[in-house]
Amino acid sequence: MTYDTTVTADGGSVAGERDTTVPAGRAARELGLKPSEFDLAVQLGRIRTSPGDGGRRRVARAEIERLRAGPGFPEALRRSVKAVGTAEGAALMQVTGALFTRLARLGVLVPVTFHLNRHRAVVWLYPAEELERFAADDRNAPLLTGRTPEGLRSQLDAGVDLRPRNWRGRRLGFLLRLADDPWARAGAVASLLDPLHVAQAVKDPYERSHLNRFRPPSPGHADPGSPAARITEELMTAQDADEIAWLQSELTRLTARARNHRPAPRPARHRPGPAHRTPRDTKPARPASRGLLGRWRRCTR
Repeated sequence: MTYDTTVTADGGSVAGERDTTVPAGRAARELGLKPSEFDLAVQLGRIRTSPGDGGRRRVARAEIERLRAGPGFPEALRRSVKAVGTAEGAALMQVTGALFTRLARLGVLVPVTFHLNRHRAVVWLYPAEELERFAADDRNAPLLTGRTPEGLRSQLDAGVDLRPRNWRGRRLGFLLRLADDPWARAGAVASLLDPLHVAQAVKDPYERSHLNRFRPPSPGHADPGSPAARITEELMTAQDADEIAWLQSELTRLTARARNHRPAPRPARHRPGPAHRTPRDTKPARPASRGLLGRWRRCTR
């Protein structure tokens, strides 16, 4: 086992294990959180994590103790990461489910995650604390009690639905906060674009291949190629032209920064060695005397 020796302020020596962190699963149990609650807490920035082996996140002992010492633990921590659907969210805000859905489609309420129900319909979830704060803000009263403004109604009539786009924006912020490498930051942006749009922004095939190593896994646990996986992939991929253009611009910028930090690996150039000369096939030379003797014989006939 590897140990790290640190000199303390009083000049003493403290030997401790190099790794003072615990796996995410153990941290969730010690904090009284379900795995989904723990993941949401990390995404919302409630719990600070650090990278571990194989891309798994770990939590420092000091972070666990900080959270356990917080007021109202563990109920307050659970309440801060509670996510609700449309029905419960509408009840929290004291509005109808129809109004809640309209506000979410217009981008006023931003989902934090989603899942697919047994009919493969997308069920969006929202942080309960955010909904309560929104409803308590007097500046939002016209949206909760009055008629939807004409401009917003026309957008709804046109079929606008900003929930997937706003979720992607939220997810990108989460991925960028976790990225500890310039290539990982570029990979986070690339994960929201389809391969064609990535190729337009990153011309070099070796850089694109390197980016793929840093693409974060898709949310959820659907089998690759399944209908659920295809729906998730569609939700993860930018659709609007302005969103695509912005992501491409960011991808170009972040890839350039990553390239300056550490160029993408390329195949080693083959250096030809010294040429090996192959001996030419040589035929035994016909003796010159035979030719001279033949001409002498012909002349004496």
